[in-house]
Amino acid sequence: MSSTPPPSGLRSADELNEQIRALLERTRRRLADAERAEYDLLVAEWEAAVRGEMAAAA
Repeated sequence: MSSTPPPSGLRSADELNEQIRALLERTRRRLADAERAEYDLLVAEWEAAVRGEMAAAA
């Protein structure tokens, strides 16, 4: 990804990717409802971070 730091208070796409991977590694099974909600939030935040990093690079 980009080495450009995210704006203050926002997590980078790399950091969010690590959190998503950690969640999936921890569960190693089908996600429970609460875990699925956490996953969905992380993915949405990751997508926004990727868009922001791409815009900053342009």
